[in-house]
This record gives sequence, C-alpha cells and structure tokens, in this order.
Amino acid sequence: MKYVYLFILLSFAGLMPQGAKAQSTIKGSFSDISFIQGHWTAKTASGQDIEAVWLAPKPDHMVGFMRMMRGDKIDLYEILAYEYTDNRLISMVKHFKPGLIGQEEKDKQDRYAFVEASKDRAVFQKEGGEMRVLYEKRGDKQFAIAIGNPKDGKYSYNDLFLFSKVAK
Repeated sequence: MKYVYLFILLSFAGLMPQGAKAQSTIKGSFSDISFIQGHWTAKTASGQDIEAVWLAPKPDHMVGFMRMMRGDKIDLYEILAYEYTDNRLISMVKHFKPGLIGQEEKDKQDRYAFVEASKDRAVFQKEGGEMRVLYEKRGDKQFAIAIGNPKDGKYSYNDLFLFSKVAK
C-alpha cells in the first residue's frame, strides 16, 4: 500500500508546473540583498573615495555601480549585476579603468554564488575559490562589504568598504 502512495506522490510531482519546481530550489533572493539599495559613500584606508549606487531589485535582477576616485581623478569603475543562474542568486562584477578599459576579458566577469543570508546580511562565494564576500547592514545608515577567507574551519571577515548612506 505504501508503494501505491509513493507512486501517486511521484506522479503528481511530475505534473507540477516547471516554474513551481524551480522556485522551490532557488537559493537566495533579492529580498536578501535589498538593504544595499540606495546611494552610498565610503573612504578606503588608502584614501580612495567611493561613491556607489544600487538600484531597486526587479523580479529577475538588481544592478549597482561604483566609482573609486583619488581626489578628483577616477581610479576604477565597477558594475555589479545580480541575477538568477542555475537556480541560485549570482553576483557578477566587472571592473573598468578610466576610459572604460575593461580589466576582465570581454565575455568574462568575476562571479560570486549566493551562500547564505539572515536579516540584513548576505554572503556570496567566489566561483572556483574559497573567498567570500559579506554584505552586512550596520544600522539604518551604514553597511559594510567584507572579505572572508577560511581559517581553522570558519570564515574570518575583514571590512573592505564601510558605506554611509547619502542623505537626500
């Protein structure tokens, strides 16, 4: 009798719409990273000024961009795109020198796969490596991007950028 129930269950699972199956296995969501939406600034320890903007998430993507400057001179542009790929949230990053000279190959980008999230915190791991990137909200007007590497079986994170929200 239990085999009959198993057969019925598997039969109905086969009739489930493809979209419903995919939805249940997707790792990560745009609500996990929506706290980074907005206009932000940061200053690095080496003196770079960073201005960043992340646009509101749409159903299938979220985008952001940064410009990194020393004084009035541009050092680097960075474009960030978040999309669903292979049923998981992926962060893709491309870097450009002044003159929009790409640092990555034409059809390549740095890719980071969603690992985990909790309230106002999301972690991505670089594809093909162990390095992780942590996005973490720290109060109403601040969030950090930190880099993590494994140490003694756990990840240890160091702040890369500490952003402050730009007042409207």
